[in-house]
Amino acid sequence: MDRAAHTASLSFSYDSAELAATVADAIAVEVGEIDDDRATATVDRDDKTILVRVSASDLVALRAGTNSWTRLVSVAESVANGSKPPQTAE
Repeated sequence: MDRAAHTASLSFSYDSAELAATVADAIAVEVGEIDDDRATATVDRDDKTILVRVSASDLVALRAGTNSWTRLVSVAESVANGSKPPQTAE
């Protein structure tokens, strides 16, 4: 993707830097793996906060990307906390 027409920044804050690092490490492996020609993402961490930036060529791809990354963070949080991930409606 040459230039993103749309972007979204998702910020997730945690009680500890250790938990933030665990979640960030778990989701960072997906960067580049789920990207396509319409959307890309980056993952950064600053102490207790994770920032996921999604860039997309169109709004449909931006929505799909933000939904995917939000879901990935949710699952990583659940695993880090030792609980089941939330159920999604299908």
